[in-house]
Amino acid sequence: MITRSDDLEQLRLMIEVAEQIVVFTGAGISTESGIPDFRSPGTGLWNKIKPIEFQDFVASDEVRQESWRRRFSGDRTMETAVPNNGHRAVAQLVKEEKVSAVITQNVDNLHQDSGIDDENVIELHGNAKYAKCLSCETRYELEDLEAQYKKEGRVDPCSRCDGIIKSATISFGQAMPEKEMERARRATSQCDLFIVIGSSLVVYPAAGFPEYAKQLGAGLAIVNREETPLDHLADITVHEEIGPSLSYAVGLN
Repeated sequence: MITRSDDLEQLRLMIEVAEQIVVFTGAGISTESGIPDFRSPGTGLWNKIKPIEFQDFVASDEVRQESWRRRFSGDRTMETAVPNNGHRAVAQLVKEEKVSAVITQNVDNLHQDSGIDDENVIELHGNAKYAKCLSCETRYELEDLEAQYKKEGRVDPCSRCDGIIKSATISFGQAMPEKEMERARRATSQCDLFIVIGSSLVVYPAAGFPEYAKQLGAGLAIVNREETPLDHLADITVHEEIGPSLSYAVGLN
């Protein structure tokens, strides 16, 4: 049971009076679904395995096949994870038309799995649940690529244009998606309350959206277990467990 702190009560009231909310989520909202984050000291995924740079992936077939080997032989937690109360609370606000957009740094598809339509989710770092050709953008399902990899020991180029197939995520060194960044900017400019949930707010340019919202006069709330570099800008901060906190703030039964 979450303690009904003054900060949490204020968050509930801010949500109640807001007319147009934008939610911005990071890895912290999904850790309660069993998905580890990427950067926590000692436990983050990037502390355990060096990420493959985008330019190396594009330049070398050997590197591409190593990337697929990791994908199909590594941890499968993300594939079996299900939304938690944090995701369900956000979905409830979308259903009530309180939240106009969910901007997410996550690639786990859990916002969509919680019932939010694709059109309401802005994925700044892509989606790990499928792959696509970097040239013609043909979509490929991972189960089909895994079957090919297990049979042939590799993933072949795109069958339509012979381009490079890659997981539909944004890799280190890869440009941020212009369309999604513009959608996020536009949504942020129109909200009267911006709620950060489970983001350390250290990765730019994505972390610039809370600052932008505040500059335009929107309220800013940050819900994260740890402090963030932007806490000083927030009207309210809640440093408690995300699922229980949002469940109370939203009135999720």
